[in-house]
Amino acid sequence: MKICHVVGARPNYMKVAPVSRALQLCSDSQQVLVHTGQHYDFNMSEVFFQQLGIAAPDINLKVGSGSHAQQTADIMVRFERVLSTEKPDLVLVYGDVNSTVAAALVCAKAGVKLGHVEAGLRSFDRRMPEELNRVVTDQLADLLFTPSVDGNLNLGREGITSEKVFFVGNVMIDTLIRMLPIISEYTFPHLPKRYALVTLHRPSNVDDVNWLKDMIEMLTGVTKDIAVIFPVHPRTRQRISALNLPLSSALHLLDPLPYLEFLALERCATVVITDSGGIQEETTFLGVPCLTVRDNTERPVTIQIGTNELVGRDLGQIAAALEKVLQGSRKPFAVPPL
Repeated sequence: MKICHVVGARPNYMKVAPVSRALQLCSDSQQVLVHTGQHYDFNMSEVFFQQLGIAAPDINLKVGSGSHAQQTADIMVRFERVLSTEKPDLVLVYGDVNSTVAAALVCAKAGVKLGHVEAGLRSFDRRMPEELNRVVTDQLADLLFTPSVDGNLNLGREGITSEKVFFVGNVMIDTLIRMLPIISEYTFPHLPKRYALVTLHRPSNVDDVNWLKDMIEMLTGVTKDIAVIFPVHPRTRQRISALNLPLSSALHLLDPLPYLEFLALERCATVVITDSGGIQEETTFLGVPCLTVRDNTERPVTIQIGTNELVGRDLGQIAAALEKVLQGSRKPFAVPPL
């Protein structure tokens, strides 16, 4: 059986690694790895292949940046050629990025069987491009692999038959577990031992210049109580630079970090403040308090069972939740099944 994996953005790489390794154990499987090039910065793409032990992609579509429509269209045109030459029996797509839905559309029109890894997640907010990608991909997929039970329930409500749905758990956590012995050896002597770790990248946050200005000022104020480490996404870096704000020396603005270095920081953080999806999952597994700066999440299990708290975009609510964590108050938590 010939299986084609399609990846394009940072979260996909951690998900494809354990699936690819498992399929290597199947003597009758042949694998082709297609990298769309949706993320092209070295620290946000190639270095992940190195750290995760994934072979270099067999095919790189080199799409690069662009609007959602342009990027999706470019991937579709280039991936259609791949299907015609490689002729896979199954295409596996991951997560909810533009590469995911673009490949799904091409497979559906070409009649190629499609599997979606991390199916069924829903924020129920269709203003989010990722939500549209999830819904469309799941409707087109022949095999749907869910990371949590709520995914199965969501798919059932959308009319997808249970025979196509498989609760397999969170493959990204498989990668985290595999890397734990490695990241435990990482040390950061130049950084404070107690810190809040921050990531912000969603356009709905960082493109709101007034909100971002207030957020940076709040984080600067927080540094009186705890250091703040902020690996800055390129998009966010541009917005912050344009604001030209005075910054505290205890607010550490770093370049985007390779996967292992970021995991090591995440594991030892006092608290994580983020608008990322995957980080909500990672902090829950690691037992680190997480404050998610969004009004909704497609990963409710991290709130219902895990360490995550949805704090929205209200700066007062974020500051109050952070203060509670710094005072040692945290909710009971557990690691969700699988």
